[in-house]
Amino acid sequence: MAIRNIREFGDPVLNKVCKEVTEVTPRIRELIEDMLDTMYAANGVGLAAPQVGILKRIVVIDTTGEDPHILINPKIIYTEGEQCGSEGCLSLPGKAGNVTRPMKVKCTAYDVEMNEFTLEGEGLLARAICHECDHLDGHLYTEKVEGDVYETRYEETED
Repeated sequence: MAIRNIREFGDPVLNKVCKEVTEVTPRIRELIEDMLDTMYAANGVGLAAPQVGILKRIVVIDTTGEDPHILINPKIIYTEGEQCGSEGCLSLPGKAGNVTRPMKVKCTAYDVEMNEFTLEGEGLLARAICHECDHLDGHLYTEKVEGDVYETRYEETED
């Protein structure tokens, strides 16, 4: 498969609402494989289709590096609790900010065979589900940051 270019903050595609997927075509399957390859190559835990320039309601998430979740047309149907923590995004490389998200999330989605399923997540997985679903509606985590967005990478200096 292929590694796609990740659209970065300021690209207007990141602020658009994505369209539902009505069938999984060979092109959609290729997109999903490319999204997984792109996410892993960028050391991310999630990636939404608009981040690679495709306005489809598709996200891939893997918070463990061993258990990828492919969510087509995901809808969050339940949230519980609260967690606040540092959150970043592949579309804002080198930046992060503190964001409050639910501690537990339940969503419905379709798999690559268009079979509906339910995914429940807690902690990082819950955060990733919320973050990626926000992308599908044209929202970035920066809209929810408490305080300032900060740099996560530090330049090495010579002493």
